[in-house]
Amino acid sequence: MTSEELKAIIAAGLPCEYVELSGDGRHWYATIVSAAFEGKRLIQRHQKVYATLGTRMQTDEVHALSMKTYTPAEWAANPQS
Repeated sequence: MTSEELKAIIAAGLPCEYVELSGDGRHWYATIVSAAFEGKRLIQRHQKVYATLGTRMQTDEVHALSMKTYTPAEWAANPQS
């Protein structure tokens, strides 16, 4: 899977203001900014992102995803995170 494919999957399932991905095709690092994260705890934010991937994590299509999740206000206050 390419970063563009993974980005499209996440963006299709979650309204994102910003998505940045890097990785080697199986191990990914993501920065995701979404208003859908408002009022959500960290684990709830991650669960929302995992939900967009469906079975891709269970079938090992995406082996690992490390992520930083922000609301638009959090991102605006600290965009270099």
